[in-house]
Amino acid sequence: FRLSQTMWQGVAYAVRCSTAFTPCRFLCSQQQQKPVKLSIEGHVARITLNRPASMNAIEASMPSLLESLVAEANDNPSVKVLVLQGAGGNFCSGYDLKLYAEAPRGSQPGSQLMPWDPYEDYQFMWRATQHYMSLWRSLKPVLARIEGSCIGGGSDMALLCDVTIATDDAKIGYPPARLWGCPTTAMWAHRLSLEQAKRLLLTGDVISGRRAAQIGLVGESVPTEQIDEAERRFTDRLAGVPVNQLFFQKLMLNSVVEAAGLANTQRLATLLDGMSRHTPEGVQFQRRCEEVGFKQAVQERDRN
Repeated sequence: FRLSQTMWQGVAYAVRCSTAFTPCRFLCSQQQQKPVKLSIEGHVARITLNRPASMNAIEASMPSLLESLVAEANDNPSVKVLVLQGAGGNFCSGYDLKLYAEAPRGSQPGSQLMPWDPYEDYQFMWRATQHYMSLWRSLKPVLARIEGSCIGGGSDMALLCDVTIATDDAKIGYPPARLWGCPTTAMWAHRLSLEQAKRLLLTGDVISGRRAAQIGLVGESVPTEQIDEAERRFTDRLAGVPVNQLFFQKLMLNSVVEAAGLANTQRLATLLDGMSRHTPEGVQFQRRCEEVGFKQAVQERDRN
């Protein structure tokens, strides 16, 4: 069904004449609906993942929009530090499986009809990974403020940030490691000991923010009511540091991880991530999501 030009003109006229419509209200509504938002507060640029109804699950436009807002914050001369957070009490629950797993196979990127083409999948996932890497490559430091769920692709973003503060009761992990995923940013091996990384990725276990801080996955964990203060304490300490000095320290420390082969590991992880979604078990998992919904399928996957 297609509207004629005359009908479209009628719709536009009705909208213009509506007493509920004002440019300010429209622009505010548009900003609220964006899946990622940017606000500037003094020397702090706040980037908010903004799909609270789905626990800020990742949809198609979110990764590229994230990168564009990181670039915008870097170009703002008043900004010295970026804060990445989620709206509505959660950081990010990972990729939106209602979109990507419940849909019929072949209708969404990342879930091809068989036989699958690794090149096509790699294009899709490598592009998303490089968008997330804008956090790592940001010339200015990025603080991840982790509340609620920080799962799967959400942990990919959080672990790329330079500094992490989590609430004690936050939930952090990569459950898709059990089935249907491999962390493409590959930061687990660089933030943890080899055995701790293997323990979490072999089991897909989710741990609390407090436990994550104890093993070094995140830098600090605090009670929920203290996270504003903890964030402010860190960002205020950077207010008096020249932005070039912040850049120097970040560039030097990041180079150590990059020299250890981060890019090569990410390329391998991106290939393995595609494989995991197209194994016999991966195909069956997606079929189960389509049949009973992703929530029940995930519960069945993670049960033991």
